[in-house]
Amino acid sequence: MVSIIVAVAENGVIGDKNTLLWHISEDLKHFKAVTTGHPVIMGRKTYESLGRPLPNRTNVVITRQQVEIPGCRVVHSLGEAVALFPGDDEVFVIGGAQIYAQALPLADRFYLTRVFRAYEGD
Repeated sequence: MVSIIVAVAENGVIGDKNTLLWHISEDLKHFKAVTTGHPVIMGRKTYESLGRPLPNRTNVVITRQQVEIPGCRVVHSLGEAVALFPGDDEVFVIGGAQIYAQALPLADRFYLTRVFRAYEGD
């Protein structure tokens, strides 16, 4: 099962220049509780914003580049990432915007945090 987990401002913004625009500790705890023990799939820019693999999860980074990222599986498409886990009960897509857009048709479940404030972002 492919799940999307995302926090979205009331005007649809999810970030700016590869950073989150808010710090909501309850949401971060929820993200950790829900995704721990499951594979997480992200784009390269999202990985770079995190700065390290997320612990206790198989981290998969999608990039066009031919790179190795310690502690992560590197693939070149969302389809390739999802195919790594054919028997997994739940695989999480955690961003960014381009990866979310590609994942929408594949998603079985959404975990959406609505942030009740507008933010400027990209």
